[in-house]
Amino acid sequence: PRASIAEGRGDLKESERIMGNSFTMLVAVSVVLTVVFLVFAEPMLRIFGASDNTIGYALNYMRIYALGTIFVQVTLGMNAYITAQGFTVVGMKTVLIGAILNTVLDPIFIFAFGMGVRGAALATILSQAVSAVWVLKFLTGSKTKWREHLRPQAKVVLPALALGASPFIMQSTESLITVCFNSSLLKYGGDIAVGAMTVLSSIMQFAMMPLQGLTQGAQPIISYNYGARNPGRVRRAFQVLLMACLAYSLLLWALVQLFPQLFALMFTSDSELVSYASWALRIYMAATGIFGIQIACQQAFVALGNAKISLFLAVLRKIILLIPFIYILPNFFADKAFAVFLAEPVADFLA
Repeated sequence: PRASIAEGRGDLKESERIMGNSFTMLVAVSVVLTVVFLVFAEPMLRIFGASDNTIGYALNYMRIYALGTIFVQVTLGMNAYITAQGFTVVGMKTVLIGAILNTVLDPIFIFAFGMGVRGAALATILSQAVSAVWVLKFLTGSKTKWREHLRPQAKVVLPALALGASPFIMQSTESLITVCFNSSLLKYGGDIAVGAMTVLSSIMQFAMMPLQGLTQGAQPIISYNYGARNPGRVRRAFQVLLMACLAYSLLLWALVQLFPQLFALMFTSDSELVSYASWALRIYMAATGIFGIQIACQQAFVALGNAKISLFLAVLRKIILLIPFIYILPNFFADKAFAVFLAEPVADFLA
């Protein structure tokens, strides 16, 4: 967003400076993450639910997948600059290249070469490597000068970090929230409730992807016109984004309430788990209809470069509201598991 705002102002040098600094930071973060994942693989996997029965498979996957961290970072991080410049088809091809190649390589490495989970990990990092090469090849044309600005500068990096804190918190806290949900549900509902939560979170992540696509697509338009001091176009872009997000979230809410079993069957065939997850899904996603409002507003503040408000909105829903409600609401209901699932719509509504 900061690069798009700079371009809107006509300050191409500042935009390239932001891009070059971002690339350096992505590489630096990749090195740190790779070392952390390799050194602390087992304790991290156990924190996130690996048991004695699954830790071997998880470690086999993690130790290979961690080596491809830099490809993931470069692909996802730098592809955003392709989209921000208006090359949306190229940005979409980046994602498709990795996804299709991964789909093709998975069965070859897993079954044909007999590599099992190691093969799955290898297929993933090779696919991401190809995507990373594609992104860098596109961004290193003869007219681009961002490679002259690879040396990090505090005045460039710090504002970008502040603005990026909002989406970072939204994504990184998903794991923390999963731990909170699972610990409470295991206590009040047993293994079936934890299994249902896995299904619910998978459905939620899958269903929220179109909202992420809408907001990411709108961000460059809002940012560029904000930088160009065209408030009318900024408002129109936000109104279109808000109505699109709200329409999608209302449609999703209606489908979940009417056909919860169909959603559950996408992720499990166990009849008992489908029955429990269908009941829980109606509660868990009871306020999904208005979720589009919050995500549109929050991401609009990111697009406008307003770090403080976007960060507050991200922290409000998940940390200030949701996590406490997971532990507070069971004190007020006889059905404790119901109360835990209820924490999600209550937090969504208040946020």
